[in-house]
Amino acid sequence: MVRPVGAEQQLSVVYPPANHQTVADRIFLVGTAPPTGKVVVNGKPIERSRAGHFAPSFPLRVGDNTFTLQYQNQQVQLKVQRQDTTAAPPVGLAFGKDSLTPNVDIARMPGELVCFSAIAPPQSVVSVQLGKDNIRLFPQLQQAQLPANSALLTGRNQPTRQLTSGQYQGCTTLPKLGNLLDRNNTITSGFTPSSGIQPQFQLTLNGQTVTQPSPGKVTILSPANLEVVEVAANEGVARTGASTDYSRLTPLPKGTRAAVTGKEGEWLRLDYGGWINSKETRIIPGSIPPRSLIRSVSARRVPGATEIVFPLQVPVPVSIQQGDRTLTLTLYNTTAQTDTIRFDDDPTISRLDWQQVTPDRLEYIFNLKSQQQWGYKLRYEGTSLVLTLRHQPRSREQVKSQNSKVKIQNVSTPDSRLPTPDSSLSGIKILLDPGHGGKETGALGPTGYPEKDINLLMSKLVREQLARRGAEVYLTREDDRDLSLPDRVDIIDKTEPAIAISLHYNALPDAGDAMKTQGLAAFWYHPQAHDLASFLHSYLVQKLNRPDYGLYWNNLALTRPTSAPTILLELGFMINPYEFEWIVNPQAQQQLASAIAQGITQWFSTIR
Repeated sequence: MVRPVGAEQQLSVVYPPANHQTVADRIFLVGTAPPTGKVVVNGKPIERSRAGHFAPSFPLRVGDNTFTLQYQNQQVQLKVQRQDTTAAPPVGLAFGKDSLTPNVDIARMPGELVCFSAIAPPQSVVSVQLGKDNIRLFPQLQQAQLPANSALLTGRNQPTRQLTSGQYQGCTTLPKLGNLLDRNNTITSGFTPSSGIQPQFQLTLNGQTVTQPSPGKVTILSPANLEVVEVAANEGVARTGASTDYSRLTPLPKGTRAAVTGKEGEWLRLDYGGWINSKETRIIPGSIPPRSLIRSVSARRVPGATEIVFPLQVPVPVSIQQGDRTLTLTLYNTTAQTDTIRFDDDPTISRLDWQQVTPDRLEYIFNLKSQQQWGYKLRYEGTSLVLTLRHQPRSREQVKSQNSKVKIQNVSTPDSRLPTPDSSLSGIKILLDPGHGGKETGALGPTGYPEKDINLLMSKLVREQLARRGAEVYLTREDDRDLSLPDRVDIIDKTEPAIAISLHYNALPDAGDAMKTQGLAAFWYHPQAHDLASFLHSYLVQKLNRPDYGLYWNNLALTRPTSAPTILLELGFMINPYEFEWIVNPQAQQQLASAIAQGITQWFSTIR
């Protein structure tokens, strides 16, 4: 039930939704009722704020849980199902359902370790037949279970040790291609699912035996005949492992080529170590594993930035690492024959060094004049890699001149009607992103007030405050509309602001304590954004005397852009009954907007 702030109150619950399912061991109920009188849940009174809002937490048992809320003659009933995440061992002579791994086709290089697992009844003898090899699987009696990353947000991110009855695991090292024979005494080769060997699992219990094929096949790759792929996406998402659960690496520019040294389902492991989804690549038939030499390196000045050009024979995988006064570019599958580098005096870079770290890995270290970095971009022009390093923000006149030549699409323009009594941020281009919008409401306050509305309201208030200080402020959206995360990132990249800030209000995973959790938080991803996030977070907490929810490194879409220091602010908890009253207070909103603008102004004054 969603009602605007100030609407006539009655008993309502905005979270959890009807027939909610969760794996958490507790749940909070967010809602409101008139402030006079009592609200009871399953017969017991609950704590409420002065305005009548509530968010109590209750434990959940596995299965269905029913909550009955009553206020005078009004009643709301909720059902929440807690799902069981523990896999019970099968009964009788059988493997656990969907427990055999590998559960997708995999391909690996000779000499690599491949592991198998299954769930089977206790006291079973479990093995896997892989070609002519038999691998024994042993019971794993105790394992540390890691919670989801989101558990950090509720302070419950420590591993737990659990007895795991029925879990069997075993590993083997893959032999060379010619040493692995299937049951028909045939050598397997190639890189297609149909040509791999299908492991056969065997379970013996009480003198009886059952076999079952693995859902995935195993293929051993030939080092002399590896496939080569090219990144077809504008930015190939590289990861540390073969799923979206794994951490991101530096995105691979379009055109990057690499040999495939492993496969897991639709995921490919590239020869430099990163994994990429095959949907973001295309196969280059007949190619050999890409290797490149590099000789000269040069730099050129473009408006607002320096471009460094690395001529290569083939587009190779790359990575970027930022330090306090350094930026390190790593080229993989590359060997230096460098004797000459031209690098004139530059506003941002003091010196360029390089070193051949391994025979096929080369590092370029940019020593920078300032600790604060203002953004970078990577692209391939043919086979030449171009790294763009942005300079410090320019004057208002230069920005206006450049904007008159380049039309930026889908971005709101600064409001020229706003007064500018001072010029403390003159010439500084700032982008604000009001989080959510359209069908994506974000978190709901106890009254049903959606986060998307307060995000937009606060973004406009902050824009007004920044414009009064002379800044040129852009918003990703001016009204309640759908705007995807890629669209927001694209706006940041095209606008090229000095800084970008995404404004949000917070909620918690189900296991959190909505009544006791309040405060402001800041999130950053790239080192170039850390100082802004840290400074602004501390400034707001102290200036407004608000609770501190923390400073986080976080892999969020709106913190990942590299073209500018980009952070995300969580300005309070929509689901906390007490903090929600502060969030919707018009006077508090003006104070918060002023504090954000003052904090940004002070941050710029410390680095210019």
